[in-house]
Amino acid sequence: MRAAAILGLGCSAKDLKPFQTDQNVEWQIGMPAAGDQVDVILLFGGDGTVHRHLGQLVKLGLPVLVVPAGSGNDFAHSLNLRNVRDSRTAWERFRGGGGHVRHIDLGVISVLEGAGGRAASRYFCCVAGVGFDGEVARRANRLPRWLRGHGGYILSALPTIFSFAPLPIKVSVPDSPGGWTTRSHQPTLVTALANTPFYGGGMKVAPQAEMDDGLLDVCIVGAVNRMKLFSVFPTVYAGRHLGIREVTYFKTERARVETEQPLDVYADGEYVCRTPVEISIQRAALRVVVPA
Repeated sequence: MRAAAILGLGCSAKDLKPFQTDQNVEWQIGMPAAGDQVDVILLFGGDGTVHRHLGQLVKLGLPVLVVPAGSGNDFAHSLNLRNVRDSRTAWERFRGGGGHVRHIDLGVISVLEGAGGRAASRYFCCVAGVGFDGEVARRANRLPRWLRGHGGYILSALPTIFSFAPLPIKVSVPDSPGGWTTRSHQPTLVTALANTPFYGGGMKVAPQAEMDDGLLDVCIVGAVNRMKLFSVFPTVYAGRHLGIREVTYFKTERARVETEQPLDVYADGEYVCRTPVEISIQRAALRVVVPA
């Protein structure tokens, strides 16, 4: 068996040693080329590391085992890989021929360029967001890496609650005649389009999301009184925010997000582009190694 190891920021060869217990496995460090004879890729890092490599991973089509070693590990969490031990267990089963490989969807962000077409697309694995969550991600990315991994999203979210003003955001979905129907066009705090349930270090923003249903879960939070938002913020960690009157939640294969002025679009905690965008799902885009 041949395996490739991609080491994200803050990772080194010592992180790979617990997985190198079988001398029959031949290892290489770094992203394999298209012609390399590799059977599996181990990716050490968090959501940002996964995000940056998604395009190449999709092209290669190889099974990928994520080893959570980043400041945010929501993608690994969604795959039931909560720590390095879980990834080692999944690796041992895969190496022994009894591992489970799952085909999962990925989100795709395309910048709309007027009526003439669109720019190059970008994959994401967890959640794309516009508005409040984009501002929180921007603030969190300025924090030291250790602090980002230990409550950095919450530390960034709390001051943003009292400083961020709702903005008009239009969200449209395809309709049967081939056009687009507006699902929301209101002053909005959060517009999150999710492939996985989790983002922001364990926030269950899309509790009904499944990674193999071919659908985006869209969660829109309208204008909420700041004190009410502060008081209900903890409910997001349990996915209980869907009962709040100002929250709209639905599933769709595609959605367009348009704003009066260009707003930043973040996905997996990383800056991607600015609105307007079309966000869709690519079915079974990635093969991942998961616990049995």
